[in-house]
Amino acid sequence: MAKRINKDDKTAGATEFGLGGIFKGLGDFVEKLNELSQSGKELSQTREFGDGKQVKGIYGFTVKMGIGGQEPKIEPFGNIRRDVHSGNTVVQEVREPVVDVFEEENHILLVAEMPGICVEDVKIELRDDLLTICADRGEKKYRKEVLLPGVFSKEKMQVTGNNGVVEIKFPR
Repeated sequence: MAKRINKDDKTAGATEFGLGGIFKGLGDFVEKLNELSQSGKELSQTREFGDGKQVKGIYGFTVKMGIGGQEPKIEPFGNIRRDVHSGNTVVQEVREPVVDVFEEENHILLVAEMPGICVEDVKIELRDDLLTICADRGEKKYRKEVLLPGVFSKEKMQVTGNNGVVEIKFPR
């Protein structure tokens, strides 16, 4: 679910960023985390920022909860980052896609969501247990490094994709 925040919309800003909006947002977030901790599911939120004509920045996060007291895992995605040198927030040209890694019985499955990308646009680099996914099509640019739960062979890797969802299988 993506919400577009338009800087010209005064009511959206007041609702989203006012003191009451912050407390309501935190309360909703805590309530969702409680539901997730009991069910072992995940929560994902996305925000788009722009000038009304074109989206300039996208930021989101996914919170994955495990059942039985496992630690929650928070993964950010998008193209808004903090510059390590200046400390300022910057909008980068390259987006970080949402990526999930599933450990199945006979393989590892990695699923990356990259809207606007075909499987032919994807470039994959594998070094030991570090997988780097890059994709470029027009103005859509994605890059993500993923630490895999083991060392796998690139020759046995299977890559498929449909509608911006890329799946990579690593047989065990």
